[in-house]
Amino acid sequence: MSAFFWSDPTLSPVKHPTPAIVTQAAVRRLPRWALALLCMAYVLPGYVGREPWKNEDVATFWVMSLMANGQADWWNPLILGVPADTQAWLPYWLGAGFIHLIPGFPEMASRLPFMAALALTLFFTWYAVYRFALLPAAQPVEFAFGGQAHPVDYARALADSGLMALLACLGLAQLSHETAASTFQMASFSMLLYSAACSVHSGSGQSHTRRAQYTGTVTWIAGLMCLGWSGQPVLAAFTSLSWPCLHHWIQRAKQPTQIPTPVYTWLIGAITSVAFALFTWQADKLYGIELPNSASDWYAFGQQMLWFAWPAWPLAIWTVWRWRNHLRQPHLATPLYFTIGASIACLLLAGSNRALLMALPALAVLAAFALPTLKRSVSALIDWFSVLFFTSAAVVIWVIWVAMMTGVPSKPAANVARLAPGFQPEFGGLAFALATASTLIWLAVVAWRLGRHPTMIWKSMVLPATGGVLCWLLLMTLWLPLLDYGRSYGPISRRMSALIEPGECALIRDLSQAQIAGLMHHGQIELKRTMPESQPCRYLITRADNAQQQTAPGFDWAPWTLKARLNRLNDKRESLLLFTWNQPL
Repeated sequence: MSAFFWSDPTLSPVKHPTPAIVTQAAVRRLPRWALALLCMAYVLPGYVGREPWKNEDVATFWVMSLMANGQADWWNPLILGVPADTQAWLPYWLGAGFIHLIPGFPEMASRLPFMAALALTLFFTWYAVYRFALLPAAQPVEFAFGGQAHPVDYARALADSGLMALLACLGLAQLSHETAASTFQMASFSMLLYSAACSVHSGSGQSHTRRAQYTGTVTWIAGLMCLGWSGQPVLAAFTSLSWPCLHHWIQRAKQPTQIPTPVYTWLIGAITSVAFALFTWQADKLYGIELPNSASDWYAFGQQMLWFAWPAWPLAIWTVWRWRNHLRQPHLATPLYFTIGASIACLLLAGSNRALLMALPALAVLAAFALPTLKRSVSALIDWFSVLFFTSAAVVIWVIWVAMMTGVPSKPAANVARLAPGFQPEFGGLAFALATASTLIWLAVVAWRLGRHPTMIWKSMVLPATGGVLCWLLLMTLWLPLLDYGRSYGPISRRMSALIEPGECALIRDLSQAQIAGLMHHGQIELKRTMPESQPCRYLITRADNAQQQTAPGFDWAPWTLKARLNRLNDKRESLLLFTWNQPL
């Protein structure tokens, strides 16, 4: 782990002064109620009041429902006799447990553990920045006549900034609000980051060391159960190797060995690197890990890296540059190590954005340490860009909502009707009130930030974080019915159910786990993989691309007649075909 490539801050003095120059006036406290309200406005929308969305969200929910109702084994859940595509154990167990405890609201109950995981991510990211900022190597320059920031106030201000940098990341919004294992994986990584911050704390006594050991051990176990050897093999290896190395470093700090520090650190680092490389090589054979193999794939990977972690990654790069003489210090080496590890995992998994999600807490830590070094012109540029970008996005959301409700402007209304045929908008009083209140708060924050010239170092993150939360809240209130209609299998499943006579079952052929879950949950259709002998099925549901290959061996298409072709919205690439049996049963 990165701890093996830095010197112990209690033993080695810093050779270069830190680039952070911060006065006590610049670390005035951000009101706790404002930060708590910002976090609540981000965590709750997206979990409350929506349908399960397509692909992993609905598939995970359906597996948890089967487990909670005793229709699937908790160690090897099956969907219609085929093993489910589970990417972890712990998230499924917790979701199923809450569904069992709150049977009347299965969708909301299944999301409670994931909501808690996102809240824990924010919590441990804040405390990781706080612990790292308390290190002597991370403190600002001391003034000759005093007046520099107090260490605790400085650490708290940076922690607030790091949390707001995480909330501002564009890629965090959707993926962190799905009932998917990636939310738990991100929480486990933030916990590991926090345990690392506790373990290298220069002023840590026995209580801090024990806290780091307990937190890290729990994180290691939870991380393995969340990552799963079938879900994120590279990240599972990363998690399993990171904590034992960190624990070894803690023991060496308490009882120094006779081995010289450079030899010891490079030896452990080499062993870790070889083990990581060997597992990656085996995972390549077992799990099909692959790099982007074309210019377009590399271009798409670069685009994803640019927007997913915005605006944290430019600040992180600035931190690496301005603190380049201190990169061996724990407050920089640790988050940089986590960021590089998650980025490599993303690359090895063909640009998986869920693997890149693991890098966001560490990037937020790095971004926080950029703020004490920013010039006023750069801070002003961040503010004006945030005002223009998020205000424009909010205006677009409001204009399209008004067009859906009234038909004016006509062009946005026509675009919605074309992209979501059959959608009937309905006015929601509570959603409108929340959207209006959040917009007014945004305008007040903009007026405060641009009308004054505050000196606090966290001021540059207020507008990006508030703007990101505003747009997410507007989407999850004003646009939620439209998003439910467009992002779930509900409309196509209910249309399919209306074409099937009550009490009849339907065979399925080559449907994904998410499609099966959507048809069974939204449409309440009884599906079978094979024709039952007692009560044969008179219907068959398959994908359009599969039905076109009717000459393929292994299935007799002759007794089946096409009855309907149903598209999910206007996406003909995801069409389902319904066949009926044309011979006497």
